Amino acid sequence: MNYTLHQLHVFLTISRTGSITKSAEELHLTQPAVSIQLKNFQDQFEMPLTEVVGRKLYITDFGKEIAAAAEKILEEANAINYISSAYGNLLAGRLKISVVSTGKYIMPYLLSDFMKEHVGVDLLMDVTNKSSVIKSLENNEVDFALVSVMPGGISLEHMPLMYNQLYVVANTELASQYDINTWEDLTNIPLIYREQGSGTRQVMEQFFKANNIAVEKKMELTTNEAVKQAVLAGLGCSIMPVIGLKNELNDGLLKILPVEGFPIQSTWHLIWLKKKRLTSVATAFLQLIQKEKDAIIKEQFGWIDEYVAKSIKGKS
Repeated sequence: MNYTLHQLHVFLTISRTGSITKSAEELHLTQPAVSIQLKNFQDQFEMPLTEVVGRKLYITDFGKEIAAAAEKILEEANAINYISSAYGNLLAGRLKISVVSTGKYIMPYLLSDFMKEHVGVDLLMDVTNKSSVIKSLENNEVDFALVSVMPGGISLEHMPLMYNQLYVVANTELASQYDINTWEDLTNIPLIYREQGSGTRQVMEQFFKANNIAVEKKMELTTNEAVKQAVLAGLGCSIMPVIGLKNELNDGLLKILPVEGFPIQSTWHLIWLKKKRLTSVATAFLQLIQKEKDAIIKEQFGWIDEYVAKSIKGKS
């Protein structure tokens, strides 16, 4: 055997993504380069690591065992680097965070100073849907998660960060067409929904149920960014977290409809398992957030009230 750590990393990525294309994107390599590394790695085994069925790549049972072993080898290799850094008085290790899709507008700012100060820390941040975030937390695969709606049935520690304000938004053309003032008027407009299980969808439906509102669901999309693009294209209106609309509000591409009872809101929380033994890296990050969160939020998100007021005034 003469495999390299790079080959292990490439194969582990392929086994996780199930795709040469996605692996190339994640590894910042060309597809041919990934394919070559896979071939060179495969040549060292008599049993096939992968098979292609109907143009789809599958990992064989043998390949899955090799991937599991590769993950352990890479973790041990990383441990050597972290030990070396620790002896040099550097905070070193991995920080693993899972973030719901709209949390991508918040978490980078919470991480920025920490990552700049601790160059020996490797960050693994997964931006995904709420169900995947909760699953990774339950499986103890991450140190922290960022959610806008607290999950039930899990024993958690949590730190509230800031309000997540949701408004009714439309593009400029549709905003001029609709006369929306009360929440009952929402029954007259086509609404674009997030997928079932998302925090935004949950908050929306709780509001509708509490106020006995029956609305027309125009379409359902799986990411906040997809919803935003659909609203920009004039396919309908939506109820969206204002935190992801800074540029569109500033440029006048989206307008907030002044609906009575809005914003509806939830709270962004940093959460972690109650009995989890935090690593030195995770502990240091938590301490920094506890100390600096108010200053970070004020500096990075102080624009929200001003932009909302400007948008609503422009609509009226």
